[in-house]
Amino acid sequence: MKMFPVKQYLFILLGSVSLVIGVVGIFLPILPTTPLLLLAAFCYLRSSKRLYNWLINHKVFGAYIYNYTTYKAVTKKTKVCTLIFLWLSLIISMLMVSNIYITLVLLAVGTGVSIHVMTLKTLRSEDMEKYNNFRRPFQS
Repeated sequence: MKMFPVKQYLFILLGSVSLVIGVVGIFLPILPTTPLLLLAAFCYLRSSKRLYNWLINHKVFGAYIYNYTTYKAVTKKTKVCTLIFLWLSLIISMLMVSNIYITLVLLAVGTGVSIHVMTLKTLRSEDMEKYNNFRRPFQS
């Protein structure tokens, strides 16, 4: 399927913006990291094999994206680290901004994210071996 160059560049731009905001979301608990990384993978898959291959084989994001899209699961270590980092950053934010309404919003966001993380399946080690065997360039 031949894509018009403008459409291709728009997908690349949207994927890149999504990726940057998703990475920022790792450090700011208000921004949803997972949906933004999945959007970046979606956009790159439709516009650039090179960018998609880079993302899906990235040493930090690759396994995360693959496991989430394939199994709707994350490793136990990912769950634990996510929850610790989430609540640490939320508590620090609540202490820095002593506004009851912002604190309530942060508690609601933290509770929602925690529930989502806990409802994800926990990935087994043999599934991770499948990912390690999967790491290869995308072929159309």
